[in-house]
Amino acid sequence: MVDGPKTSGRPLTMVDVARLAGVSPATVSAVVNGKGGVSAERQARVREAMAVLDYHPDHVARSLKIGRTQVIGMVVPDISNQFFLEVVQGIETEALQHGYSLILCNSGGSPEREQTQLSTLFSRRVDGAILACTDSSSAYDGLIRRRFPLVFIDRVPVGFTRGAVVSNNVQGAYEATRHLIGLGHTRIAIITGDLRLSSGVDRVEGFRKAMQEAHLPVRDEYFRPGDFQLDSGYRGGQELLRLAEPPTAILSCNNKMTLGLMRAAVESRVACPGRVSVLGFDDFEWAASFSPRLTTVAQPTRDIGRRAMKMLLGKLNPSSADPDTPADSLIVLDTELRIRESTAPPPDR
Repeated sequence: MVDGPKTSGRPLTMVDVARLAGVSPATVSAVVNGKGGVSAERQARVREAMAVLDYHPDHVARSLKIGRTQVIGMVVPDISNQFFLEVVQGIETEALQHGYSLILCNSGGSPEREQTQLSTLFSRRVDGAILACTDSSSAYDGLIRRRFPLVFIDRVPVGFTRGAVVSNNVQGAYEATRHLIGLGHTRIAIITGDLRLSSGVDRVEGFRKAMQEAHLPVRDEYFRPGDFQLDSGYRGGQELLRLAEPPTAILSCNNKMTLGLMRAAVESRVACPGRVSVLGFDDFEWAASFSPRLTTVAQPTRDIGRRAMKMLLGKLNPSSADPDTPADSLIVLDTELRIRESTAPPPDR
């Protein structure tokens, strides 16, 4: 491509980009705004022209014109958790394809901090938000009443049945527990997630369902409340492994708690899976590098993010909503049990 045209010091416009790329200004606008319908070859020409000209769209002017900022907000409780990192990647990939930018906030699991962040995003006129909530209450009713476009991921407020994308937590925990039962385990413990959250409650439901079907008791001493953080997995692991009759298998309800549980097993010199089988909810990139390699329930993290962004786009532009992702639906995605080395028959078999 030749050098860009002279503009006599005036600000560059889409017309300049279109002239250099050999396309119409409408095509440039479609590429800049991520509207789609432009061939890959023409998109490449437009982007090359933008690079040659060092053209940057005036998003402020465009926002004033269309009443949109082309920015969405996202609030997650723990950005250090790989689950949320992968969900964010899915959201951002889909957002960029449609000309949206992302503001990411980390609530640290604090409902108060989360509400402050949501208020800030609302005041900054983001077009909508995607939220992994920290509370099961009606704290989000105000935004919903104001018709603020909001999509929940991973966990939803109590009684909320629309505008959310989640994993099938009940089925995931059920299949995980059935796997342990199938290996011959009868003394099976669980380290739960936060039971104020739907994801924590649903995983316990799946665990109990499998145990009841197998006519196995859920012993009080084998039921350890956690909070989805590493320390609660570590404490729960210590307590379980110190019992006079410890469990031969433990279901840990998220990846960080599984790391804490494995640390407790190593420190207690309890061999896995020789003396205790460990099965963790959430797959993560190190799971297959552990010794032993961890059996996990994998969630479709990037697909959760992608579908959540599609749902939000449907709320923002109902006429172009994805028919497979209705804006006011509850989408439940399947999990996958990945059997590796950390689960085996109990030592007395």
